[in-house]
Amino acid sequence: MGEHSSVKFPQEVIDEYAALGVDLPAMFSAGDLGTRMGVEIKEASADRVVGTMPVEGNTQPYGLLHGGASAVLAETLGSVGSMLHGGSSKIAVGVDLNCTHHRGARSGLVTGVATPVHRGRSTATYEIVITDEQDRRVCSARLTCLLKDIPTS
Repeated sequence: MGEHSSVKFPQEVIDEYAALGVDLPAMFSAGDLGTRMGVEIKEASADRVVGTMPVEGNTQPYGLLHGGASAVLAETLGSVGSMLHGGSSKIAVGVDLNCTHHRGARSGLVTGVATPVHRGRSTATYEIVITDEQDRRVCSARLTCLLKDIPTS
């Protein structure tokens, strides 16, 4: 997901995971898919997750941002928020993703902002708004994650 050092986590969250020997920025990457798509998380807390993705390289045959690319960005950001809400003893697993595509984007970066709609003990739901560089809404998404206990060995 690009430069992990650019992610801004709250210091208390960094400390919690560091005490467990966990590299927090690496843990919250989108893996190989996010790297290939150029997803970068710029800010992350349980209250707000912000990330960007280039349109170039993530288009469909008509030259517009692919709806699946918007879905990847949305699920990545909502999952990060859910994991941060769940804490170091939980893992977030997406169970429902809904995306509404409002307008096309042909170039530049899109920015996604995930904010919580519901944060419970076993589920977390985030709304993700994706905008273009002119701050026009490209996509509205909602992700619900199941918060599962991390299995102990």
